[in-house]
Amino acid sequence: MSVVAKVKNTVKKSANSQAESSKNKTTPAQKPGRYVYATGRRKEAVARVRLYQKGKGSITVNGKNYKEYFPTAELQHFVRQALVLTGETDGFDITVKVKGGGVKGQAEAVRHGIARALEKNDQGLRIPLKQAGFLKRDPRMKERKKCGLKKARRAPQWQKR
Repeated sequence: MSVVAKVKNTVKKSANSQAESSKNKTTPAQKPGRYVYATGRRKEAVARVRLYQKGKGSITVNGKNYKEYFPTAELQHFVRQALVLTGETDGFDITVKVKGGGVKGQAEAVRHGIARALEKNDQGLRIPLKQAGFLKRDPRMKERKKCGLKKARRAPQWQKR
């Protein structure tokens, strides 16, 4: 048997053993059961939301309770707004992975994602969510910087003499 054949056999064996071991592993963060997936966005923040059908009302953001991740009452209110509006506060477990942007933009992205997931789950909730404006992605973004200026519109200080 040549050296190349021996290397190929060892690679195949290691790949098979890795595949078998990955099938048996389940991470504690994974929840069993059916879920609805939606994405929410605001400014530079992107929130990926999973809405689990049978739950106790827990909301987890990036592996933490949403009250730990969003410390102020205003931000916590943004996260729960869509659930309170529809009256679905205790029916679902929600896990969110959010990245980018600032804290307020992330909270509003989470609200947008939760509203989209609720609408996917039950089409009857579309009307109240749409009237509240939770299904519309807020298009306001930071304006780009222009050359010759210090920021998007801020010109350098002008000096007469």
